[in-house]
Amino acid sequence: MSEYFKEALSVVPLVAILRGITPEEVIAVGDVLVASGFRIIEVPLTSPDAMRSISMLSDHLGPATIVGAGTVRRVEQLDELVAAGGTLMVTPHADTKLIRAAVDRKLATLPGVATPTEAFAAIDAGADALKVFPTDIIPPSTLAAFRTVIGLDVPLIPTGGIQPETMDRYLEAGASGFGLGTALYRPGDSAAHVQKMARSFVTNLIAAYA
Repeated sequence: MSEYFKEALSVVPLVAILRGITPEEVIAVGDVLVASGFRIIEVPLTSPDAMRSISMLSDHLGPATIVGAGTVRRVEQLDELVAAGGTLMVTPHADTKLIRAAVDRKLATLPGVATPTEAFAAIDAGADALKVFPTDIIPPSTLAAFRTVIGLDVPLIPTGGIQPETMDRYLEAGASGFGLGTALYRPGDSAAHVQKMARSFVTNLIAAYA
């Protein structure tokens, strides 16, 4: 799963975080995200009937799109995720027990870290990439310090408060991609609005790499 996840990041290094989405709207939103280039979609478990949404997305979008659960906190949730067809575990914290359990279940892992201590603990536990979170309190200069000590092999995914116009500064500091939450989707947003925001992020990402 590690290489498959990193391959998806290399195509469009953006993780769509659909916190609060419902099963009734998830397919329409998933379709516009994929049409905009996204290949990684996270449904946080704080969302209504999240596992059903994950199952629906996984069945509808197929293996070309990585669909996973966010805000995972317990090992038993991993078994529910696997049963729903999910292939990615995202956490807000660096719980090494959870990371190892997810690796055992062949799930891609994206744990949240805010310090070098958490980052190295997550890497040693088998994390595929690190969600640097929340970026509201982690400026590009801090991310650059992370990159210096961690090296280039582990993807760093700043998450929380990212806007289309702020991506370039984080990319210059060593970001490998971004986790996009409320700037991309808020509960109740129409699929058309999500598509507009998704295209804005992709356009700005391309411009930043140019």
